[in-house]
Parts: sequence; C-alpha cells; structure tokens
Amino acid sequence: MSLAHAILGLLQQEERTGYDLKTSCFNQTVAHLWPADQAQIYRTLDKLVEQGWISCTVKIQRDRPNRKVYSVTASGKAELTRWLQCSQPLPIVRDPLLIQLYFADQLPNAAIIQLLEQQLIARREKLAECENIELPMLNDKSASRDQVMQRLVLELAIQREKTYIDWLKTGIDIISCQKEE
Repeated sequence: MSLAHAILGLLQQEERTGYDLKTSCFNQTVAHLWPADQAQIYRTLDKLVEQGWISCTVKIQRDRPNRKVYSVTASGKAELTRWLQCSQPLPIVRDPLLIQLYFADQLPNAAIIQLLEQQLIARREKLAECENIELPMLNDKSASRDQVMQRLVLELAIQREKTYIDWLKTGIDIISCQKEE
C-alpha cells in the first residue's frame, strides 16, 4: 500500500486540507492501519497534484492563513479504482522485539520478561484504542457499506492485537520457567 492511495481514498470520501488529513485521518480514523507524519502527507499531496490525481483550491481566510483544500480528480478516482482491484503482496514485517528476542539468550530472564511486559503494556493500549473506535458491528443491518468495510478491517486489527497479547503472555510464562545458563 502506498500513502498516495490512502490519501486518494480519504479525499474521495470528502475534500480536505493537509491539516485535516493529518489530524482527523492519520491521527485518528486510519491511525491503526497506516501511520503518516505531516511531512510525508504534504510531500505526497504535492506529488498527487503533479500527477493530476488531485486538485488544490486555495480558500481565502481573513483572520488565519489561507487554506489549501484538496479533492480527487477523475484520473485520481480512476487510479484509486485500479489500485483497489490489485492484489497486494504480503507485507514485510519488521518487528524490533522479535529480533531482540532472537538474540536475547545472553540476557537474564528478568530482563527478557521486562521487554515482554513493556510490549504487553503497549499492545494492550493499542487494543484499547482499536476497541474504542466507534463503528457499527458487522451484524448491524443499519450499517452502511463503507462502515461494514471499515469494521471488517478494524476486526482484523483487534484480533491481531489480541493474538500478539496472548503470545506475549505465553512468552512471559515460558521465560519465567526457563533455567538460566
């Protein structure tokens, strides 16, 4: 997935400023799926304008700086539709904790357990963030099609965090019983 396609999808929902994309989308709505910082967002917006996939309108404001409002063009919608229909390769997972554990045999059990417990706290916080996202449940007949798609994605994010939490608990239990050499 590319940040460009995420931005195209968000702008297809409604026109937004770069600030709106950062604060209401990449800090909240899709934060659990695809993080992006402000500089990445603005660089990508500039590239999308150059490609003709989005347009930018400057809205004059009296008491504040002018606002650049971005919207998807017809060619941007076509690109998003094309991309949505493409199969995606499996993501490359780079998990620093896993590489730490791979080489952690030289650490005392207490240090390894501390690493796992710190990650457990972080994963529980991430799970709570996901569970606090308000979307109708999948069996809610009043849910719109976009809400169903968003809930499906959210359910996977929740399940992934629960699985990671279970694995961390198992790891803590196993390391607690290991004899140190």
